[in-house]
Amino acid sequence: FADIGDIVRGKDLYLGKKKRGQTERDQLDKKLKTIFKKIHKEVTRGNNKEVLQKRYEGDTKNFFQLREDWWNANRATVWYAITCGAGESDKYFRNACSNNTTETDKKCRCDDKANIDPPTYFDYVPQYLR
Repeated sequence: FADIGDIVRGKDLYLGKKKRGQTERDQLDKKLKTIFKKIHKEVTRGNNKEVLQKRYEGDTKNFFQLREDWWNANRATVWYAITCGAGESDKYFRNACSNNTTETDKKCRCDDKANIDPPTYFDYVPQYLR
């Protein structure tokens, strides 16, 4: 989960393997820049365009501020998609509850508590410290 946040925010330390002069990381960064360029274009034309244009002024090359804001706004949704969005037959969870006799059984956490929020803020801890 935290690695996804690093990738989205452009802070991932993994450089990728070289393929024909361009690394996998370069390809991913290029695609993310394209995506965030579209988001930037839409966001700066909306209802709060003056405020957002000022916020993202000068952030048109790598869109780091926009990427950070997007991650902050969507991290819970990403976490839900990874965990709670898994179907009943998906094997995302390991045997964790009930002394390894059952999986988390149609829940996102043990003890019938739905997992609404990501479990930690490790996605904001630098990779080299995790």
